[in-house]
Amino acid sequence: MKDWVIAGLQTFKVMLLFIGCTLFFYYGILWVSQEYESYYRYDSPSGNAVKVTAETDSEPDHPSLLTRLGWFYQLGE
Repeated sequence: MKDWVIAGLQTFKVMLLFIGCTLFFYYGILWVSQEYESYYRYDSPSGNAVKVTAETDSEPDHPSLLTRLGWFYQLGE
């Protein structure tokens, strides 16, 4: 009988630890989510920013979009 009580108490401690860690993780995720929810990521760039998707056909020195895409897949840059 005493072994059952000890086993029950050990099981209860493990369940309590599991529930505590789960709640800690859950509220930690909520806190991180709230921190980044108010973070505005869509500011316009400042300085000498260059539009990456701008395609120019006026100068022959600039490669086409498909050529640049091929370079991206070949070089991994």
